Amino acid sequence: MQPKMIQALRGTVDDVLFYNEDNGYVVADLETEDALVTIVGELGQLEPGEELELTGAFVSHPRFGQQFRAESCVRALPSTVINIERYLASGVIRGIGQALAKRIVAEFGEFTLQVIEKEPDKLCRIKGISPAKCEEITEAAQQIFGLRTLMSRLQTYGVSASAAMKAYRRWGQTAWELIADNPFRLCGSGIGLEFRVAEKIAADMQIPSNSPKRILAGFRWVLETAALEGHTCLPAADFRTVAMRGLGISEQDFQAGCQAALDDRVIYSYSAPEGEFIYLDIYYEAEDYISTRIAAMLAFSPPEDFDCSRAIAQEEQDTGMHYAEQQKKAIACAFSRGIMVLTGGPGTGKTTTLNGVIHLCLKAGSTVLLAAPTGRAAKRMTELTGREAKTIHRLLGTDYDECGQLVFQHNEKDPLKADVIIVDEVSMVDTLLFEGLLRAVRLSCRVILVGDEDQLPSVGAGHLLHTLTASGRLPVVRLTEIFRQAQESCIVRSAHQIVNGEMPDLREKNSDFFFFDRRDAAEASDFVRDLYCTRLPQAYGFIPQNDIQVISPTRKGILGTVMLNQMLQEHINPPAYGKPVAKNLLYTFREGDKVMQIQNQYEMEWTREGERGTGIFNGDTGTVAFIDRASKTVKVDFDGRIVTYKPDQLDQLELSYAVTVHKSQGSEFEAVILVLPEGRDRLSYRSLLYTAVTRARKLLILVGSPRKVSEMVANQQKTERCSCLSAMLRNMVSREETIM
Repeated sequence: MQPKMIQALRGTVDDVLFYNEDNGYVVADLETEDALVTIVGELGQLEPGEELELTGAFVSHPRFGQQFRAESCVRALPSTVINIERYLASGVIRGIGQALAKRIVAEFGEFTLQVIEKEPDKLCRIKGISPAKCEEITEAAQQIFGLRTLMSRLQTYGVSASAAMKAYRRWGQTAWELIADNPFRLCGSGIGLEFRVAEKIAADMQIPSNSPKRILAGFRWVLETAALEGHTCLPAADFRTVAMRGLGISEQDFQAGCQAALDDRVIYSYSAPEGEFIYLDIYYEAEDYISTRIAAMLAFSPPEDFDCSRAIAQEEQDTGMHYAEQQKKAIACAFSRGIMVLTGGPGTGKTTTLNGVIHLCLKAGSTVLLAAPTGRAAKRMTELTGREAKTIHRLLGTDYDECGQLVFQHNEKDPLKADVIIVDEVSMVDTLLFEGLLRAVRLSCRVILVGDEDQLPSVGAGHLLHTLTASGRLPVVRLTEIFRQAQESCIVRSAHQIVNGEMPDLREKNSDFFFFDRRDAAEASDFVRDLYCTRLPQAYGFIPQNDIQVISPTRKGILGTVMLNQMLQEHINPPAYGKPVAKNLLYTFREGDKVMQIQNQYEMEWTREGERGTGIFNGDTGTVAFIDRASKTVKVDFDGRIVTYKPDQLDQLELSYAVTVHKSQGSEFEAVILVLPEGRDRLSYRSLLYTAVTRARKLLILVGSPRKVSEMVANQQKTERCSCLSAMLRNMVSREETIM
């Protein structure tokens, strides 16, 4: 749907076709002077008879025709007798139906709504309205009118209906008074309004730029922005510079604001050997808890009645498996320490070691839980170990507090019932999630963290695996020996060459690694299509949607994932007469399409052969199983879990014939086609290339230029992220406690 010029539209709501109470998205018919127009947007709950002034654009939907996509809305309660009766008869006010609406309007006419809002006692004149009924109607009306008023006021500042609804749920009838007193309240309390939008309200409320309210919220804004870039804290000097410049305040105001924020524990200051750092409260408390908890876990002595060396020897005898010395060391460490890290690149035997730990733990009578940060990573862990692995979120259980913030059901008060917890792909785990995990672990439980420290860091703030290993205070076993079978794989050899800063052999043509020099973007795109749709299926028997994954560093351009997805879809799953489709702003979906969920949705329901559950997570991939033309819903099959998407939820889905390197992390694919667009950019660095290469299980095809590969191998740019967790660990744990 392509937006046209911005226009204004006035009219009366005729009918509401769809409404999502969580985000305020609505589809309705609006009666204008000229015609009946379908309107869509986050406008909040509408009722027949309401009068609207909308700003937006007409768009053309391929199935539903012309619609008006509203960006802003000024709403008024109906003013004519006919529309007032329609409004009340819709059931908007609990306790008033069609018959009662007719009697009320007959009595009060065009003043009906004013009477209900300001003089509700007069309703007792109406036959059928007792004092108790009048009180019920009054209470329901106050909620409706209060929310309408708040939404109208906030929408003039560009505040979305969903944010206004959250504010009303949080503060009720007092919402506007609280917001007018301090608009920056909207930036927290589970509402999450952008600081710059709250600034517009503050300007109208004549709140001065050096107001403590504004400065406090501004400090949060600066540190939250840094967290989006991966930092859990900022050097004090950098924080001062960014805050003073971004807020336009003086040194005196900055210092006064800092002292107040420190006193209120909104921000924290931490002195590390490298200098002073400033934290937002949630990240300081998280890293402080992690370091304290790890110190306690390392100090806790596991039972000494288990002879690990003897158990390993017996395992080798029973299974015919021969463990290398570093693998034996890792297994022994898993039994002797409260927490440890197992790391290593491809082909170094992490999976073999992991399975050895699991088998011996089970033999010892321990309860073992397996977890990974994403659904794809958990599925892969299940396949490699033969035991069920869950996402960390599913393992901990999710819920929401009174402010709408995500909380975990398992915590210190209700810990997980496990003797051993093994977490894979820890490089993808961020600081807050790791804190949540440790809060749910009993002190006697052993935690084994598994991952490849050379891969990309988490999307969320922190560089956890790197920080833990760099601290020198956790037992760490690094597997470095590449086993003979893995040495025969050019994929494995190339991955190790890349991580060591060496150029892989791009001339190899008879192994599992192939390089094709394609420097022109259009030519490379055509070549990728040919490989995906024709050459690889014919040569190897691959099923494209199941076995082949195209990976690109970027979303943009001809070789970005958006255009690659559209191109591959047209050849793998083209349009056909009678084939139903569904659309979001970016993609057209058809039955049979390969798709990916791009947001965490903890309460989204799924079904699987009669079983019901909740939770679909960022990175989960599935197939469009069914599109219902009548209800406009889309059913997606996520490995047997069926999820139904309403029309306004389709923005959570993307085609996934091609995915970015970041989205592919934690997964393995039979075959990977990796495209590397020409040109220097911020994505041309070694760890990104290494992460992409290690996604391939049996076949890797690299499409680009030797110069581009060389450039990425040479660029040892590490994702530098500010964190004091290493310093905190060194302060809490003596070096002697890490000796294995």
